[in-house]
Amino acid sequence: MPQYGEANHIFELMQTMLEQLLIHQPEDPIPFMIDHLHRNNDNVPKIVILGPPASGKTTIAMWLCKHLNSNLLTKENLIAREFSQVPEEAKWNHQGLKTVPNSLLVKLIQDRLHEKDCSRRGWILDGIPETREQALMIQTLGIAPRHVIVLSAPDTVLIERNMGKRIDPQTGEIYHTTFDWPPEMEIQNRLMVPEGISELETARKLLEYHRNIVRILPAYPKILKVISADQPCVDVFYQALTYVQTNHRSNAPFTPRVLLCGPVGSGKSLQAALLAQKYGLVNVPDNIVMKVLTQRLSQQDCIQKGWVLHSFPRDLDQAHLLKSLGFHPNRVFFLNVPFDSIIERLTLRRTDPVTGERYHLMYKPPPTVEIQARLLQHPKDSEEQVRLRMDLFYRNSAELEQFYERSVTLNGDQDPYTVFEYIESGIINPLPKKIL
Repeated sequence: MPQYGEANHIFELMQTMLEQLLIHQPEDPIPFMIDHLHRNNDNVPKIVILGPPASGKTTIAMWLCKHLNSNLLTKENLIAREFSQVPEEAKWNHQGLKTVPNSLLVKLIQDRLHEKDCSRRGWILDGIPETREQALMIQTLGIAPRHVIVLSAPDTVLIERNMGKRIDPQTGEIYHTTFDWPPEMEIQNRLMVPEGISELETARKLLEYHRNIVRILPAYPKILKVISADQPCVDVFYQALTYVQTNHRSNAPFTPRVLLCGPVGSGKSLQAALLAQKYGLVNVPDNIVMKVLTQRLSQQDCIQKGWVLHSFPRDLDQAHLLKSLGFHPNRVFFLNVPFDSIIERLTLRRTDPVTGERYHLMYKPPPTVEIQARLLQHPKDSEEQVRLRMDLFYRNSAELEQFYERSVTLNGDQDPYTVFEYIESGIINPLPKKIL
């Protein structure tokens, strides 16, 4: 039953429906919930992108819109729509007063989000809300983004950027005379200088932005990410894309069932011990046979606390067998360590036959020449044996990675506690969506 709840996100589904019921308070909740389930749009993009002038928020919003096949909503394209009298009124206000009243802007957003394409493919709000008042009005209507991105850069950088900004009137694409000049002569000839990009006007807009943004941010306490815009635009985009494709932590009950995969010497045993120590997971030995393994994973402590399994399954047949017995890991990590590092870790291990103390000729050398002279190497740590075991692992690892398609690959060639932090983060946070 817990596995069914996790696999089908039952907790999150019920939580979302309860939130919608409390926001909209329908007279009859049953048809409302049925309609909500039919829409099946809880996971479509619902993104707000904020940032100062010239931070590149419109460019990032457009790129995200194309990549996610979503709908871009800006103040300009909301006003430009001609499907009702409300946009006509907004055009008059915008043209005459160079502004749109908050109530009118929020009405435009609400009407737009009720249309089928926004309901089906989600939406990205570019530069909205501009003030705390707008943010609260939008929230009052039950419009809640799932991700909020705030771009940030020094004012001096933004002023320099804004001075060179150019706009293609046909596509809306933004270019720059220094950083992003189009190679096509046809595009160059039709580029226009936008209004309000003088140094004085930009400084005024920046001052206004800084006054407002500090009051907007508290409205989005747990869904907000600040990204530096003072870096290549492609880097900003991929950071934004990674964030919006990440699920937020859920309050759903969660029992970790962790599988650690990696070649011999990759540190699986140590990571399993650290997880067991910190989270109380049952550390299942790697030399346990299948029948005993089934019995062990079925015991009450494994069901209640969760478990961490390492060095098993070793191949695709064992993975299928484990699945057929009803044991599904909900977190799978592959520790990737270069061949040379594995050789260094294992072939230099030694044991003192007198005291039983273990040493490593590089990381933990013996304290005296006398001890060093009597050290012995275990036969399985010979370079030939290590190569054979690694070859066996890599022959099967590709099939295992394909079988566990939501697995996470980590760099295991770093400090063990750094590796542990990455594994820990992967357990306590939802799995990221696969980037296409």
